[in-house]
Order: sequence, then structure tokens, then C-alpha cells
Amino acid sequence: MSDLLREPWLRGIAFNPAAPSDVLIRLMGEVAGEAGLLMCEGRDLPDAAIDAALRHPGRKIRGALALNRHVDPARLAPLATDQSGIVRYRLAAGPRPRPRRVRPLPDDILVTLLTAQDGGEDGMLTEHEIVQELSSSRQIPLSFHRSMAGHEHPEIRERAAWEWQSLTPGQREALLDDAVPAVREAAQEHSWELDPERVEATLPSIGSHSRSFFLGRCALSPALIEQCFADDEVHPLTWNRHIPADAVARLARHPEAKIREMAAARPDLAPDLVAELREDPDQDVRMRARLHPFPRTWAEYWAIYGVIGHGPDWTGPITESATEPSPEWLAACATSEEPVLRRVAASRPGLPAELVATLARDEDEEVRIRLACHHPLAPPHLLLDVFVTRPAHRPHLLTLPAFPRTGLTPLVGHPDPEVRALAAAAPTLSDPPVDDPDESVCRAAAANPSLTPDALEALLVNPRTAEGAAANPSLPVPRMRALLDRCLNGAATPPA
Repeated sequence: MSDLLREPWLRGIAFNPAAPSDVLIRLMGEVAGEAGLLMCEGRDLPDAAIDAALRHPGRKIRGALALNRHVDPARLAPLATDQSGIVRYRLAAGPRPRPRRVRPLPDDILVTLLTAQDGGEDGMLTEHEIVQELSSSRQIPLSFHRSMAGHEHPEIRERAAWEWQSLTPGQREALLDDAVPAVREAAQEHSWELDPERVEATLPSIGSHSRSFFLGRCALSPALIEQCFADDEVHPLTWNRHIPADAVARLARHPEAKIREMAAARPDLAPDLVAELREDPDQDVRMRARLHPFPRTWAEYWAIYGVIGHGPDWTGPITESATEPSPEWLAACATSEEPVLRRVAASRPGLPAELVATLARDEDEEVRIRLACHHPLAPPHLLLDVFVTRPAHRPHLLTLPAFPRTGLTPLVGHPDPEVRALAAAAPTLSDPPVDDPDESVCRAAAANPSLTPDALEALLVNPRTAEGAAANPSLPVPRMRALLDRCLNGAATPPA
């Protein structure tokens, strides 16, 4: 019994929202084992516990804190200069598994990580490896990207040159004339993407996987465009904004339906070609051609591209858009007869409240799901409905502030144990189902704050409910300390 109870008690106390700082700090000791690491990574912490973790001599504790998605990221700033490169790497990587919507790091942390001159004293990583992980973590917000070209730090301006096409003409010119030679060199090096002759000369040295990427974004010479058609390598051209009108027309009349479908959505497609594609024999081509009227923009193109073909259980990343469609266009999408356009509108967190209320009642399930997952004003009843009917979205929905935690009594008898566990934890539940056949439901019920301290005593000695009872905020703090003493100072024994 003692061995069975030790780990559940430690894990429960580690995640008890009423546990004071001194209790949490004790869990950071090596003797507490995995519970302290899980705590530092997986829950919000009071200031004193954060300070203790930041100063902790154990790299594992600091590294676990670096992955915490609940603590204010500004509090993690000391970890950006941690003596361990592993800790810095984890801060740069962000939480795992990576949430759909990643919280950005503050600018000062980003600058520290991006301009570091070493990879830490442990010598296991280089500063470049840490920066590479940061670049793919989605923790760099668009606001920082947009400020990099004029940043006071030369190394940040160098990085701005890496995203040459996202810069304004004035920013490109300023980088090419920068006072720092390294910045000028970086600007010159990356400016090749908009020089057709340099693109033609550079592509042969690029691997096949990257070749498609650059064919879709670079300015291409007429000879290279002809080569793409000759080699049947035209798919990347369908979203290349630099190709001329005659090439766009050839794509719109391509024998492959998928190519015509992609071409039909281009904002620079001539009106006569749009009319032609609206009569195309392929239904997907016809759908793309009729989706939105002229004038079109590339922001609208990518907004539509981002929702087509995913299905109701798609759980891809929710990111900022580099360019946002106009509010007028999104409002028209919200009231369109086309479900795809209503899905686009539902995916935009800035959609006005009155349109949110309309889309929350939409007949298309994917519209309602996208609204629940993307919009902060989505009604709680919709969040709960999607939670119950679409398990794929549950981890994300549980992170949303508006997700309901009360009024769940009707779900106590639901056939899905994950739904029953949610209901079992509702603080308004008068009789939590601590004897449910599923252990996860028992654990959630045992953590229900409606239980009295006396009721918790019996649950603490039951392996199925011990962790939940130890995590229950109704557990008196002296009792937490006594349980911790049993676990850390000797064998865990059942209370008398």
C-alpha cells in the first residue's frame, strides 16, 4: 500500500491549486523525483516557487520551468542567459506537446536568445542550434518580425534580411545601405529571391525539396517558367505571385484539374478566365472559382487556402496572419452562402460579436468548430458542445478561458469517460462519482472541491482516488505537509 500511495500523493500535491509555496518548493528536491519536474512544467506557480525554480541548482528543474506554458513568460527571462544550453534550448523550443496557439516570448528574451555568443557552459549545444529551434517554435510574434529591420542590434537586422520578401521596399533599401558591413552582406545575400537571373542561376544548386519552395515564392525568368511547364513542375507556380499573366492563363487551362483549381483562386486571374473556370467540368475547380468576387487580394487567397480540405477534426497550428483580409470582406464571408467562406470568417479572432453569434448557430458543423477553437467570444455552450462531440479538439478547448467548468451535471452519465471526468470535476456537483468504473473519472471526482476534508481521508488511501484527493484544494494545508513528510522523509504509510 505504501509504495502505491507515494507517487499519487506527490503528483496530487504538486498540482493542488491550494498548495502554498513552501510545499511546492519542497517538491523540487531530488527525492520528490518526477513530481517536481511535472509541477514545474505543467502548472501555474506562485512567485516564490518560480523564484526557487529559477535559482535551483538542478538543471532539470530549471529546464522544466523553461517549458511552462502557464507562467508569465516575462518571469522566465533569467533562463535566456542560463548557464546551461539545454535550459536555453528548452526555453527556445517552448512547451511540448506544442499547443495549437503558441504564446509568444517577450522581445527582451527573443533578443537575448538571438544574439547569444555561445551555447551555454555545458557545451552540448551551439547558439545556432538554439536559434534554429526558436525560429521553428512559433514563439516569435509578427510584431517582432516587423520591427527587426529597424532594430538597434545589428544581428537582429541581419535576421530581418532572411525574410526579404516580407520587407517593404524602404526596409530593403535601408538594409542594403546599412552602416554595418555584416548587415549589408546579409541583405545582398538574400535579395536574390527577387532577381530572376540570380534565381535561375541559384536553383540548380538547391535540393529538390527546397526547389519547390523557391519556385513558389521567387521572381522567375521566362526561361525558368518554360522549363517548369516542360518538366511538369508547375504546381508551385500556382501560388507564385511574381509570374506574368500569360503563365497564369496557362495554369488556368492546364489539363490537370488540381492545377486549374489552384489557379482559380489566384487574385490576379483575369475575369474571363474566372468565368471560364466557373463552368469547368471539375466541381472543385468550379467551387474555387466562385468563392469570392473581384477585387481579390493575396490575403484573401491565403485565408481561403488555410481552411480548404482540412475537415472537422483538423488540429493544425493557429497562427497570426502576416496579412489580414479587410473587415468588410470577412463580414461578407460570414454571411455568404458558401460554407468555405463562413469557415474563413469563423477562423478570424477579430470578427465582431454580432457575427460570432450568427456563426455559433451555423448549420455547417465545421463553421461552429472553427469558431469555438479560434474566436475568444465563442459562447461557452458551443465550446462544450464541440468538446463532447469532437475529441480531437479537447486539449485545445480546455486551455480557453471561456470554457465552462460548471453546469455539467447532465454529463455525469455520459458514455465517454473523458466527458464524465470533466463533469466529475465541476465544483457545483453535489455528489462527485468517486466510484466510477474509469480511474480517470475517479481521480477527477476525488479532486472536486465540493468534497469535505473528512471525505478526502478515505479517498487518500484508495489507489484509484489518492492522486485526486491529494490534489483537492479542500485538503487542509497541514494535511498536505504531513503527507509530504511521509513521502519525502520515509515510507508513505496510510493515515491512521
